[in-house]
Amino acid sequence: MFDNKFFPEIKGNFGFGCMRLPMKDGEVDYEEFKAMADSFIAAGFNYFDTAHGYIGGKSETAIRDCVSNRFKRSEFLLTNKLSEPYFNSEEDIVPFFKSQLELCGVDYFDFYLMHAQNANNYKKYKAFHAYETAFELKKQGYIKHVGLSFHDSADVLDMILSENPQVEAVQIQLNYVDFDDPQVQSEKCYNVCLKHGKPCIIMEPVKGGTLANLPSDAANVLKALSDDSNASYAVRYAARFPNVMMVLSGMSDMNQMNDNLKTMVNFKAVTVEEEEALKKVVYILRNRKLIPCTGCRYCVEQNSCPMNIRIPDIFALRNHYDNFKGWLPLVKYKNELTAGEYGKASDCIKCGMCEEACPQHLEIRSLLEEAASVFEK
Repeated sequence: MFDNKFFPEIKGNFGFGCMRLPMKDGEVDYEEFKAMADSFIAAGFNYFDTAHGYIGGKSETAIRDCVSNRFKRSEFLLTNKLSEPYFNSEEDIVPFFKSQLELCGVDYFDFYLMHAQNANNYKKYKAFHAYETAFELKKQGYIKHVGLSFHDSADVLDMILSENPQVEAVQIQLNYVDFDDPQVQSEKCYNVCLKHGKPCIIMEPVKGGTLANLPSDAANVLKALSDDSNASYAVRYAARFPNVMMVLSGMSDMNQMNDNLKTMVNFKAVTVEEEEALKKVVYILRNRKLIPCTGCRYCVEQNSCPMNIRIPDIFALRNHYDNFKGWLPLVKYKNELTAGEYGKASDCIKCGMCEEACPQHLEIRSLLEEAASVFEK
């Protein structure tokens, strides 16, 4: 088992991200989630990650009912976050934090992160003394470790860590496609964490499932190496870096859990041969020019679209159409994604709220125009 040199209470280097839990009829499938949590802990891991906005608020209560109420507090670690939409003054922070404790059914959080920090929302956290409040809650025993999650340029991360040297860990996006991407800047952000001596928690190692569901030409590159899953290569790539204390995976069924456990119980970093194959996959993906949306849903949940456009679903359908063509995506767009209360891509009013919230820095307004030209012929 991996020896976590940063925080010894963490078992292994694999965490259960609870943003994409198993769903059934619009609700978290508790029986499936319980089985997944049981397998996760039985395999020797203990780190769960959530936030108040995940699954429209259902992630926290699912953790309470399926994890906190079923395991001793010493058997699991829980990370939660202070998200920007849920406080509008310094006085709001502590009541919100305590409501999160209650929703999760715990008396303290092992890690509490300033959520999705970027140049714009950091100003609000700074003005309302959010970091100082979190460290005061740590003194009171409600938080074990204070950190931040990050979606912006390396220069901004450097600035935030310089102003808040007491931060203990940083959650960044890192995968083999985004590592040298000029927008995401995974490598540069990783190096900033090294500079400041902050261990990294990795999110989006499989890029919202994109690297698990590769197009056939890219998948065949990895298939030539072994029968290991596409996702396993992505997770192993992200976990190989020496300053990484944890790789999170958002899993939505037991098959995904089993695949990740197979990969991480006896963790092995990618080999030189495998890394060369991953470079070929990156080349193929970048030349396909698919929309690099991870499906985090920040664009529709944290800064909700005033036209109720299902942006991530439309982008996923557009990628599917570009890969496979056919008439089914056109029918799905009309009969499901834009039916009833949901807006069409062409209904976008160009307000830009979605782009402010997008961790991938996508030009969503232009991409919606393109989607409209494909699906609304």
